[in-house]
Amino acid sequence: MGSAAGAWRIGRPRGGSPRTGGQWAGDRGFVTAEAAVVLPVLVTFTVALVWALMAASAQIQCVDAARAGARAIARQDPEGAAVASAKRVAPRGAKVAVSREGDLVRVEVEAAAPGPGALNVRLRADAVALAEETVGAAAGTVGDS
Repeated sequence: MGSAAGAWRIGRPRGGSPRTGGQWAGDRGFVTAEAAVVLPVLVTFTVALVWALMAASAQIQCVDAARAGARAIARQDPEGAAVASAKRVAPRGAKVAVSREGDLVRVEVEAAAPGPGALNVRLRADAVALAEETVGAAAGTVGDS
């Protein structure tokens, strides 16, 4: 029994427990200092992750808006209706531009990513579709030759 009591004393810090000024008393402030460094890093990482997810979502909305506008123009919907269709799907404040290049119609959507000024990047997407009125005309000219 005496040896067990001696073993207990050997492993015990001198001067009592670490909280009462023993050998480990100098380590008390390290946890606070580590937390003071780690918590702002974690908050910054979380904010950056949320911003990246919101920017990715806005980019997907731009792609969907360009696709919807190009489909509408290709179906020969009025340009105003096609632009309105694209703006319904696009992120808030997006700019929609429609152009025609021969048989192809192109819709470009540009929007700002959500976030503060430093993280405010421009997102852009475009879609191209073959105009439907040219599908029958092109088939007729191929068969005539």
